[in-house]
Amino acid sequence: MNKLINTLMMFAMVLMVGSMTSCKDSEGAKAEVSSKGEVAAATGVTMGVDVTNSKVLWEGTKPTGAHNGTVDVVAGSVSVKDGKVTGGNFTLDMNSITCLDLEGGEKAGLEGHLKGTGEAEKEDHFFNVKKYPTAKFEITKVTGLAGNADANSLVYGNLTMKDQTKQVSFKANIAIDGNMVNVSAPKFTIDRTQWNVTYGSKSIFDNLKDKFINDEIGLQIELSAKG
Repeated sequence: MNKLINTLMMFAMVLMVGSMTSCKDSEGAKAEVSSKGEVAAATGVTMGVDVTNSKVLWEGTKPTGAHNGTVDVVAGSVSVKDGKVTGGNFTLDMNSITCLDLEGGEKAGLEGHLKGTGEAEKEDHFFNVKKYPTAKFEITKVTGLAGNADANSLVYGNLTMKDQTKQVSFKANIAIDGNMVNVSAPKFTIDRTQWNVTYGSKSIFDNLKDKFINDEIGLQIELSAKG
């Protein structure tokens, strides 16, 4: 009887740990990723991105927790014709990677590790901002999306990080009002290893046990442009 009880308790603990681990995954729809596409020819009126009101939010997860932060948008444009986005792009300053959920030395340590500005042998663990100071997204096409409360469009574009370019697609809500455009993309995820960001990936390294970092990075985009 005691053996049966112990077995049941162990099984329950396994289920609990599995549930807790799954909760550490980045939520959000997984972005479709494909080969580099042809950048859309921007037609109509071109508006400059308002960098003070634009940002990308990120989230990284592992079995024991999660971290989140922002990356600054430093340049870009959006083109509009007949009430529709025809093209556009934005550039991210990878030196601006910030962690929002830590403070003091822990915050500085994680930011330095992500940027690769600490020890020389660790500079390429994540984004190696000395070698790759910027990342860029260029629209390849935008299509309408019906029946979704959070988004009215599907945005396709080439995302370039660490000299790797892949086309990704994600849902977004696009609002056009005269000479202003606002693009808000609910959280979606990308597989960081497709851009050679492989540190702590259990799909790359097979000896990490529970010390891995999930391949999926959660992203949210808030972009404003005005003429």
